[in-house]
Amino acid sequence: MSEPPADAETFLAVTDSIAALQPGLSNLEAGILAALHLSLAADSRSFARIFGVEHALVLRGVEILCGEAGLLAVTARNPRTQRSRYEPTEAGRAILAHLHG
Repeated sequence: MSEPPADAETFLAVTDSIAALQPGLSNLEAGILAALHLSLAADSRSFARIFGVEHALVLRGVEILCGEAGLLAVTARNPRTQRSRYEPTEAGRAILAHLHG
């Protein structure tokens, strides 16, 4: 297994930056976006496993990011496990683009 490209400090800093840019997001929702941005997790099961969060909570966060927030789009979902793969929408990419500045 390869070492993740970001350490905990980087992940937390990116999560905080996203939360500051989008004050309506929970820490979990900001973390889902941060993990996607840092290429740590691009699906709900991986995020749940890596960060030790219940998959159901991650799925709820993904649903909020897809629906109310409009920052993610689900690209694939396993009907049995509900593992959801996702990518940022145009609005999500705009938020993540601010992290490079």
